[in-house]
Amino acid sequence: MQLEIGKVYEGVVKGIMPYGAFVEIDNSVTGMVHISEVANTYVNDIKEHLTENQTVKVKVLSINEAGKISLSIKKAQPPQPREGGPRPRRENHTRPNVWEPKKQVPMSELSFEDMMSRFKQSSEEKICDLKRGSDRKNGSRSRGK
Repeated sequence: MQLEIGKVYEGVVKGIMPYGAFVEIDNSVTGMVHISEVANTYVNDIKEHLTENQTVKVKVLSINEAGKISLSIKKAQPPQPREGGPRPRRENHTRPNVWEPKKQVPMSELSFEDMMSRFKQSSEEKICDLKRGSDRKNGSRSRGK
């Protein structure tokens, strides 16, 4: 039997392991359902959701070069409606989400250490800008030296 990726098939659970379940499709092909693909909720123990010889619907997620088939039970089921209905739209924005620069504290309210820190930062920025400008004028950008 040739399986198509994305198509839903009916199969029988043939083996259960701590990490997933092996499902046989049409008595000829076996694929694995990883524990994360069993249900839409967190699955701690797969045996709480599946039993051997149980018939389940599975969706083919992928088939690798070695022929291993990856299946999903939760994606084979129709989407569940959200609890509480659709989300309400937020139309009344009180304030747009815009970046605002930090407000500068007046020099008269700064301590000596804060003034030195501000001076050092502005000096480093100016030196960096000067270096960038002189590199462009001289054409001395690193050319594989």
